[in-house]
Amino acid sequence: MSEPLSVGRRSEWPASDNPASIAEAYNQVSWGAIFAGVFLALASQFLLNLLGVGIGAAVLDPATTDNPAASTFSIVGGIWYVVAGIIAAFIGGYVASRLSGRPSKSTGGFHGLTVWAVTTIVVLYLLTTSVGALVGGAFSGLSSVVGGAGQAVGSAASSAIPAVASATNPMGQIEEQIRSASGGTDPEALRSTAVSSIQAALTGDPAKAEEAKTRAADALARANNIPADQARKQIDEYQAQYTASVEKIKQEAIHTAQTTTTVISSGAILAFFALLLGAAGGWFGGTAGTRFGRSR
Repeated sequence: MSEPLSVGRRSEWPASDNPASIAEAYNQVSWGAIFAGVFLALASQFLLNLLGVGIGAAVLDPATTDNPAASTFSIVGGIWYVVAGIIAAFIGGYVASRLSGRPSKSTGGFHGLTVWAVTTIVVLYLLTTSVGALVGGAFSGLSSVVGGAGQAVGSAASSAIPAVASATNPMGQIEEQIRSASGGTDPEALRSTAVSSIQAALTGDPAKAEEAKTRAADALARANNIPADQARKQIDEYQAQYTASVEKIKQEAIHTAQTTTTVISSGAILAFFALLLGAAGGWFGGTAGTRFGRSR
């Protein structure tokens, strides 16, 4: 039996006989293999998204109105992107694991997971820079999943613009009613005065509301050539109409805010699970890439 090597001579062992070197080589990251997997994953996702766009366009028939609803396309497009992401991550992870030559399934899985992470960062970079214009259509699925919340916020903000405009000028309908009324010796001048007086009565200092309403009733009576009592009653109706309009606008604003919050939450959660499934695809692709080797 040969004499055991001393501790001081362990650094002189051949790499193949050094347990520490073997373990290090066994689990070492192969960045070349990872980048190869990333390129394969990006290309696969590109091709799968192009296939999805082609199938979606083939389903549409501009000559008829019997086409799927836009919401149906959005749902199917989101599902297609998630599936394409899982397949692309699996392919990239598998290739990276096989090219790394590591026999450990856990090491192969981590190679696949790293491929998914780098691919995700690259796609997000492409979508947030001018470079994204070169691949805009191919990665539109990621925009709908990850950026869906931002798009929904923009849509909600756009729908809220008319309400905001009405809130800044809720007197519009009242003014139209005043100017369309008949009567008076000088309708245009008197009605302009009546509109200003009524607006001051409805939006002015509440402590001076009664005084302002009296002046508004007088102006309206002269403008429409009606009795003061009738004008006063009309002012009360305008006030009720104004109050109801403002309350409706407030409710619409609250509803818009609630809808926007819900869309943001749903979009973020869906994006989270979509990316999580992609990570799982990368991991299982990496472990599958070592199935013919030794497992640890």
